[in-house]
Amino acid sequence: MAVQYRWATLGCGVIGHQLAEAMQRLGGNLYAVGNRTHAKAVQFAEQYGIGKVYDKIEDMFQDPDVDIIYISTPHNTHIKYLRQALAAGKHVLCEKSIMLNYYELEEAVKLAMEHHLVLAEAQTIYHMPIYRALRERIDRGDFGPLRLMTLNFGSYKPYDMKNRFFNRSLAGGAMLDIGVYALSFARWFMSSCPQEIATQVLYAPTGVDEQASMLLKNEQGEMATVMLSLHAKQPKRGMLSFDKAYVELMEYPRGDKAVITWTEDGRKEEIVAGETANALCYEIEDMERTVAGQRDFMHLDYTVDVMALMTKARQDWGMRYPEEE
Repeated sequence: MAVQYRWATLGCGVIGHQLAEAMQRLGGNLYAVGNRTHAKAVQFAEQYGIGKVYDKIEDMFQDPDVDIIYISTPHNTHIKYLRQALAAGKHVLCEKSIMLNYYELEEAVKLAMEHHLVLAEAQTIYHMPIYRALRERIDRGDFGPLRLMTLNFGSYKPYDMKNRFFNRSLAGGAMLDIGVYALSFARWFMSSCPQEIATQVLYAPTGVDEQASMLLKNEQGEMATVMLSLHAKQPKRGMLSFDKAYVELMEYPRGDKAVITWTEDGRKEEIVAGETANALCYEIEDMERTVAGQRDFMHLDYTVDVMALMTKARQDWGMRYPEEE
């Protein structure tokens, strides 16, 4: 699918570069770029042949030629920019975590609905073909009822307390940085949002969550365990346990392969769908289809559920960011 709309990117970091490359892979290009450091935006535009660079970020929101804005600035800046973008009538795809908390997201969702706009989190799991292929088989009843989920996501980040991972002023911590992936994985496969949640936390010296564990259960009795760490490497593994089989996905969220092990005889079956390298292409295509009114491919309802779970966990810990005090 060729790019149909004019996109502007707010942010020139790693995700900004991946977005520009994905646009070109789809036969198009970003229309414009804005960044808090203007010189970086100029350099970014030159690298990708982008025709417009904004002198001020606010100019992006007022540009009548922009259809969709991709926001990839730090978590704690999202609500400020989203308020301006949505009020100006722009559709928004926002990097995860989309907000600091449920209350900010509630405000943004209301604003998007008032202006009849598409607001979405750039959550890879909702767009990669492998997850859709598995959901189709689950919905068909191939594996029987879902019983348990086990989710691991661990990175080893050196103790540099100035970087965003451990920086409280940049909304650092495991929950917003990597927990959002694990919980989005759980929400994608669970029949309903978990209503019961129990958590534990280990803090970094800066006061953000360095490690966290979560136990989840929904009204259907489906349960999940989640283990997160920013200072202990783990495999990015998701395991789904059903009556008839268990399913393993490695390297989520950008996976492209799942292995099914059948309970009765131990037989293994492999499913391959999509390509990891095209992760942002799938997000762009789904966003454009949704903006075009084909149907909702963005699953904002799941994003709301995940943000509610993360907010509840931090409330239980008593952990707040400066913007929340």
